[in-house]
Amino acid sequence: MMSPTLNVPGQDQIRRAPKVLLHDHLDGGLRPGTIVDLAAANGYEGLPESEPDKLGIWFREAADSGSLERYLETFAHTCAVMQTRDALVRVAAECAEDLAADGVVYAEIRYAPEQHLEAGLSLEQVVEAVNEGFREGEHRARQDGNRIRVGALLTAMRHAARSLEIAELANRYREQGVVGFDIAGAEAGFPPTRHLDAFEYLKRENNHFTIHAGEAFGLPSIWQAIQWCGADRLGHGVRIIDDIEVAEDGSVKLGRLASYVRDKRIPLELCPTSNLQTGAAASYAEHPIGLLRRLHFRATVNTDNRLMSGTSMSQEFEKLTETFGYTLDDMQWFTVNAMKSAFIPFDERLAMISDVIKPGYAELKSEWLFEQTAATSVSTSVAG
Repeated sequence: MMSPTLNVPGQDQIRRAPKVLLHDHLDGGLRPGTIVDLAAANGYEGLPESEPDKLGIWFREAADSGSLERYLETFAHTCAVMQTRDALVRVAAECAEDLAADGVVYAEIRYAPEQHLEAGLSLEQVVEAVNEGFREGEHRARQDGNRIRVGALLTAMRHAARSLEIAELANRYREQGVVGFDIAGAEAGFPPTRHLDAFEYLKRENNHFTIHAGEAFGLPSIWQAIQWCGADRLGHGVRIIDDIEVAEDGSVKLGRLASYVRDKRIPLELCPTSNLQTGAAASYAEHPIGLLRRLHFRATVNTDNRLMSGTSMSQEFEKLTETFGYTLDDMQWFTVNAMKSAFIPFDERLAMISDVIKPGYAELKSEWLFEQTAATSVSTSVAG
């Protein structure tokens, strides 16, 4: 008898599977050709390559270089070409299109409005341009036969002093496509508690926020994000593994913080490929996602920066299925986790799970079962 747990998906099934993305940066996912076009249109002459394919390679190599300075330089180039309304609309629309073509049905895309003011745009104009782009991208995706819903997360830079202002901005636009707030940037030396006024404001307003924590820095960053700031989700959170002991016999002991994160079902926005680039894990096989999935943490799979990592949601899942033998059941588990953790209303999350995600995976599983039946019939016929 065939076991339904052996339904390991191929590339095509992974691409067609409904996926949910919670951690993806708008300025980390541009098409190389778009960067070249926008640089020419806006007179930006700082690109290291002028040919799109070579530029894409440069971004990936820079991100893999092991040099933080070179890694950060990549965002200087993308932000430099995202300073006008038209540029922001285009980038946001293409983001939605690209994700929908990859099978993503719901995405929360984050960006820092304060990084797009150099050409004279106001914070409000930045938000309105990005929102317009997301709606345009959703429309184009539908025309191509794909469906996606995109929500925006407004990010404040943790080394700056505008977090309360950005939090207030996120609250003003919460009925117009902005679903929450985030802080990002270097963790070391810039703890989330520096921005307590922003988080206290959002809690008073019953709004949602995630915090980049536990990526480059360890357990203290996670602890502050949760216990001091009240984060709904952890951006990355991969260093929670530091509070988990695995004995030689395979038994596992959770520390108090890890137990709290698991018990409270605090979502972890894990980004496997990006984590390899930043040194949070040495290989996919050693990435904590394998253990966290086995221990039933609220783990989710994400891309972080698709351009810099040369990745997509499908590629992330391909790596995980190759490494851990994950099946369609595992993919559905990660996807439902993500949808449960999204910052849209409960009834809308439930509808996405019940009407889009579960039926999508059921169809893919039925394909697999029929393919296996056909293969078995052919084999039996040949043997006879």
